[in-house]
Amino acid sequence: MAPPKTKPGRSAISDVVTREYTIHLHKRVHGVSFKKRAPKAIKEIKEFAHQQMGTTDVRLDPQLNKEVWKQGIKGVPYRLRVRISRKRNDEEGAKEKLYSFVEAVAIANPKGLHTTTVENS
Repeated sequence: MAPPKTKPGRSAISDVVTREYTIHLHKRVHGVSFKKRAPKAIKEIKEFAHQQMGTTDVRLDPQLNKEVWKQGIKGVPYRLRVRISRKRNDEEGAKEKLYSFVEAVAIANPKGLHTTTVENS
C-alpha cells in the first residue's frame, strides 16, 4: 500500500500576524441542545482559530469567554467579532513554535464586516 500523499501547504511559521474576523456562531451551534450551546460555541471558536491560523495551540482570552456566556448557556450571540493573533511561543520546552490568541472585539453590530489585518503598533 502506498503512503498517503501530503499536499504542500502554506507554512504557519511564515509570519506573526493579527487579524479580525466575524464568526457566525449561530450556524455553528444550530441543532445543539440548549445546555450545550455555550460550551460548543467555545469549541467552535477554537476550531475556527485553528483553521485560520494553522496553529494547534489556541488560547482564549477570559473576556471572550465572558462575552459568549453573557446571555447564559443557551443565549449564544449570533455573530461575534474576534481578533486572532498568531504569536511566537517563547516558553521553555514548548511543543509548538507558534500559538494563537483569541480575544473579543467590542462592536455594536458585527454583521457584514469583512476580515481585516490589524497593524501591530
